[in-house]
Order: sequence, then structure tokens, then C-alpha cells
Amino acid sequence: MILVNDPGSWSHIYPPLEHAEWNGWTPTDLIFPAFLFMVGVSMTLSFASRVSRGISRRALAMHIVRRSALIFAIGLFLNGFPSFDFDSIRIMGVLQRIAVCYFVGGILYLILSVRKENADSLQKVKSNASAIAGIILFLLVGYWALMTFVPVPGYGAGHLGKDDNLGAYVDRTLMPGHLWSESVTWDPEGLLSTLPAIATLLIGILAGEWLRSDRNGTRKAAGLAASGLILLTAGRMLHPYFPINKNLWTSTFVLFTGGFSLVLLAAFYWAVDLRGWRKWAAPWLVFGMNAILAYVLAALVSEVSTDFEFTNSRGRSQTLHGWIYEGYFVPHASPVNASLAFAVFFVLVIFLLLWPFYKGRIFVRI
Repeated sequence: MILVNDPGSWSHIYPPLEHAEWNGWTPTDLIFPAFLFMVGVSMTLSFASRVSRGISRRALAMHIVRRSALIFAIGLFLNGFPSFDFDSIRIMGVLQRIAVCYFVGGILYLILSVRKENADSLQKVKSNASAIAGIILFLLVGYWALMTFVPVPGYGAGHLGKDDNLGAYVDRTLMPGHLWSESVTWDPEGLLSTLPAIATLLIGILAGEWLRSDRNGTRKAAGLAASGLILLTAGRMLHPYFPINKNLWTSTFVLFTGGFSLVLLAAFYWAVDLRGWRKWAAPWLVFGMNAILAYVLAALVSEVSTDFEFTNSRGRSQTLHGWIYEGYFVPHASPVNASLAFAVFFVLVIFLLLWPFYKGRIFVRI
């Protein structure tokens, strides 16, 4: 997303690096749900480790509340930076959605899990997979029913356009003046569409529980891949009836992207854990070990480089972003390639900012 969010020019972008305009999907649309999915996977591993160390359910619940609040607050900070106009600040956003999904998913995991002692008197935690699957089904079917059958004042029921859908109406009603600035009348990380986003995280929890099971590695990889293909197929087949749409986070979008994430996880699990092919992944650890820090740094550097102007040698007002892009990239490539090259350069800048943290084994925990 750092690459996607920071092109040299928004007018010159390769199509795969853009979000789908509305219905449908691009590779870019798969990134956010894959992250939510991995939050669910990592939650099972993290909570299991904490339980084995004797941490109580109450302490875990407080950890979930604190972490969710901090992530939400960071998202609000980024939305407000640098002007902090609280009359129009966007309430929801990427980090805010992650926070809400993490909170709901974490509490559900605690409620639906049981502790057992193994032969070594160590505590283990296991979630109720059937109950979690049931909640996923309820969220997806319920969201489809709401979006299809609940009438929107002034429009009626069953509309799935940008302004006439139920989610947009809920956001305009509950958060007037605090929506995404690019749309004003709807929010791609709105309140109602966060319900199916929770299901995306819960699919990750089921995948994490599968990985923690006692099955052999080959069977784990095959199970993840098979489940992923089933969800991919289901999402694609149901697309004509409830379109795959990231902005609405439709139920088909959950199925399709959940399937994609499962297949990818199966491939990486097979390559890294079973085959031991690890060296190629080393650069990504620099980002992955400080994921939230990477996201925040990228947002702040981008905002500073595009919002604050200075007077260049020709007496013209210019931003740092424009000075670098127009001076060092535009003269040397076609518009779309210059824009992409700048995005790659921006990723490298964030990599260099994160490298001292990784090298010093400093991992910012929230």
C-alpha cells in the first residue's frame, strides 16, 4: 500500500496499482483484506502464546481494548494531520477499521475459546471453530439482506451505487461532515461495511487455528489452499447477484479476498515453513516487523512532502514531492513509468527509515 498510495502523479498510474472504480477488483483491492485476514491469523498465535504463559482472560481483554483504542487514535491523528480541523476530520479510516475489527474479533475469540492443560501442565487455548464459522455466515448473509432489502429514504431498497446504498445513508446520518474527503457523501471504511470486514478477520482466525492444529504440514497447506479455492469460486459465482466491491466490502468481496488470502498463506507456508526457502523474504521483514510504524511513517512523510511548500531557485512555490518528482523522475521516463519509479523510490525511503529499527531489534508494539 505504500507503493500504491504514493505515485509521482495520480494522473499516471498503471491500472493494477489503482483501486477498482466501483464493482470488480484489482490487485490493489486485495491488500487491505489480506492484512485484516493476517490480523486474525496472528491473533490466534499471539493469544495462544500468552495463554501458555499463564496470562488471564481478563488481562487479554484489557490488552484488546487498549490496543484497539490506540490504533483508532493513531488513525484519527493521521486523518487530522497537519491542520487538525475537528469540524471536518474524518472519523473512520483504514486504521480505525482495523481497530474495530481487532476489538470485535478479539473479544469473540476470548468468549468462544476454551483453555486446556496438556500433559506438561501447560495451558493451551482452542477456539470454537464452528461458532466462529456461524458468526461469519451470519455477518455475510445479514449484510447482504440489509443492503438488499432495507429501503433508503429517497432511493428505496436494493441500490448499490455510491450515494444510494444503505451504508452511505448510515454514514451520512451518523457522521455528517466527517466522511472521506474524496467523496463527502460516503466512506469506503464506513460503519455498516465494517460488519463484513469483521468476517474477513474471523476467516483469518479460522486459518490460524488450522495452522496451530496437530495436523502435518502438508495437510495444513493443502487445507488452506483448498479452502481458499472454494471461497474464491463462491465469491466469483455470487458476483452477479451481490457484486464484488471493496468500497461496500460486500459479502462476495469477503469470500473472494478471503479465498485469495488463504491461497497465498498456503503458498508462503509451504515455501517458507515446509521447504525452508526464507532468504528471499528477508527485506519484507523490515516492513513486517514494524507494520504499523511503517504505515504511519509513510503517511506522515507523504503528507509533509505534499502539503508544505517552499520557494525554489526560480521563485516558484513548490512542494518537496513535486521538486523531487519533476526534477529527477519526469525527465528520464514516460509519465506512467516516472510515476511508478517515484513510488518505488518512496518505498525505499521508508525502508531506510525502518532499517535502523530492524537492525537494532527495536519493534514498536501497540
